[in-house]
Amino acid sequence: MMNKAHPVAFDTVLVANRGEIAVRVIRTLRAMGIRSVAVYSDADVDARHVHEADTAVRLGPAPARESYLDIAKVVDAAVRSGAQAVHPGYGFLSENSAFAAALDEAGIVFLGPPARAIEIMGDKIAAKNAVSAYGVPVVPGIARPGLTDAELIEAATEIGYPVLVKPSAGGGGKGMRRVEDPAQLPDALVSARREAASAFGDDTLFLERFVHRPRHIEVQILADGFGQVLHLGERECSLQRRHQKVIEEAPSPLLDARTRARIGAAACNTARSVDYVGAGTVEFIVSADRPDEFFFMEMNTRLQVEHPVTELVTGVDLVECQVRVAAGQKLTASQEDIRLTGHAIEARVYAEDPGRDFLPTGGTVLALREPEGKGVRVDSGLRAGTVVGTDYDPMLSKVIAHASDRTEAIRRLDAALRDTQILGVRANIDFLRFLLADPDVQAGHLDTGLLDRRAGDFTPAPVTDDQFIAAATRLWLRQWPDGPADPWAIPTGWRVGAHAPTGFRLAGGDRTVHVFLSGTPDQATAWLASDEKAAPTTQSGAAAADPRTTSADRRTGPVAGGAVHTLSARSEADGIALVLDGLREHYRIATRPGQIWVGGRTGVALLREVAEADVRAGEAHVGDAEIQSPMPGSVIATPVATGTVVAAGAPIVVVEAMKMEHTLTAPVAGRVELLVGPGAQVRLDQLVARIIVAASRASDTVEENIAS
Repeated sequence: MMNKAHPVAFDTVLVANRGEIAVRVIRTLRAMGIRSVAVYSDADVDARHVHEADTAVRLGPAPARESYLDIAKVVDAAVRSGAQAVHPGYGFLSENSAFAAALDEAGIVFLGPPARAIEIMGDKIAAKNAVSAYGVPVVPGIARPGLTDAELIEAATEIGYPVLVKPSAGGGGKGMRRVEDPAQLPDALVSARREAASAFGDDTLFLERFVHRPRHIEVQILADGFGQVLHLGERECSLQRRHQKVIEEAPSPLLDARTRARIGAAACNTARSVDYVGAGTVEFIVSADRPDEFFFMEMNTRLQVEHPVTELVTGVDLVECQVRVAAGQKLTASQEDIRLTGHAIEARVYAEDPGRDFLPTGGTVLALREPEGKGVRVDSGLRAGTVVGTDYDPMLSKVIAHASDRTEAIRRLDAALRDTQILGVRANIDFLRFLLADPDVQAGHLDTGLLDRRAGDFTPAPVTDDQFIAAATRLWLRQWPDGPADPWAIPTGWRVGAHAPTGFRLAGGDRTVHVFLSGTPDQATAWLASDEKAAPTTQSGAAAADPRTTSADRRTGPVAGGAVHTLSARSEADGIALVLDGLREHYRIATRPGQIWVGGRTGVALLREVAEADVRAGEAHVGDAEIQSPMPGSVIATPVATGTVVAAGAPIVVVEAMKMEHTLTAPVAGRVELLVGPGAQVRLDQLVARIIVAASRASDTVEENIAS
């Protein structure tokens, strides 16, 4: 691909990013013998990318606009650190032409394309016009600056419904509207302009014909400064949720060799249309019904999140190529030299809760296990102790698998996800495995709406008996002394000649159970009771005494027909080694106040130890109500004041997390008591307000019912 024996002119490169992409870029810089400089905000002072870089420079406070998005601060960090070049990663300033220009003015090389290419491809209307001139097919529509609503409405009739309303600036689906009925278009244009202006500061719109059963297929290109442009095959990115990619693969299961060559040539012409230099990605929309027909959608003038799948099937390190091209080296390979070997597939691990409509989550990573082995790659920004906050994108890591064919690659990725355990932060791992098991995904019958259609069918995996037992065993082991047994120091319920059960009441998922343990860590039995009133029976069937007492003559036995499990256990640094019913397993267990995280062969579960007086989940609400934040974030509004009397369903607090707003409403009618104000930072499940149901109102209602 490039002459690796040729020395690179850079000895120091600053990585203007954070998280997994910063770690990944630093890895290649280290392999090339180049000194790496990390930058960080106050929120990332102990982040993994800071630890892995050779040196690090503080940018400022946690908000991105005061740190990672502050051009002056990043350029100053590059100058002070002695960096000759800057790698922008993706997101933040990676497609900011002003940043590229500022680096150039400071005499620092930007590891990306020329500012002009960024500007043209950042404007979707200008981009469509540029690539059309090079014969690249574009979706039929109307695209020119300054189109009025009246002109768009008139053009829609000629284009034909359904149409897509799209903003010229920005991306990520913001401001995009699909319109089926001409009567809906005027209102769609108004709301699309409003959202585009808010998100991008530009309300310019254009129209495209909607492609039925669309698939999102993109092509990786690489261009040097001497006019050589290559494509490295395509990636299938159709599995998206709300226009955000979740699972990507290479090559696409849709395209044949002829179409692959045609779409690759179109991608190279797209790069030539703006004199592109460096690594970039050209995105196309392809109809699942007509795979030989493809249309240009946009060009990303940077490295893509999903670049590892291309690296695995081509054997090319794209970051190294970016560095060498920016240093003035030529591409030595021809298009015929590029070979795709096997199949690769990637899953993005997000800090989100699929069981709660994918609300963003957060917290501190208490323990971590990331997969390894043949054909498995992990790009991650995580380490034990990482604080996942709400200031940045919720993506935590990427798990990638490579194999000789697609079926084996999917199997290998599923196994790798099964072995991924993040304790302390809820993630979407179970949902990713659910998606990989879908018959259409297995068969390669994909389109951009598939994931959203299937998301409603997902139900979180229940907490299993072995997870309950593992959590209870960890709590139980803490009651035993270290070293030889001291008869006076072992758990309550023991006496000479008998080991009485010790009970723990645990809640996880939609279950609340008692776990009873009896015996010693070397030889014990355990059983579960789903009703907190159930008590263990003796082997004769008679009810035993309350296991939390110290009565002497109790023996273990089944509860309401439940199974009795045999076990032995010992504490380890990050959990317990447990032999349960003859099956040996290491359970990673981490705790924080009110939480017990358990990771084992059946996945990761979050449990809590509950008191007998706690109200069980699912019970009908009576009386006053409490409102908790379903995610960590910032309070951006409180629509009502303390003391206001509201109806059920009234908005009370608005929380913003990871660029999304969530309105928390009153579950019952009553008087509001706010516990937070605008600007407050809230934790997951933090109490933010109460709704007080006045006793006088309740009694008045009773009197009215009697009178009637």
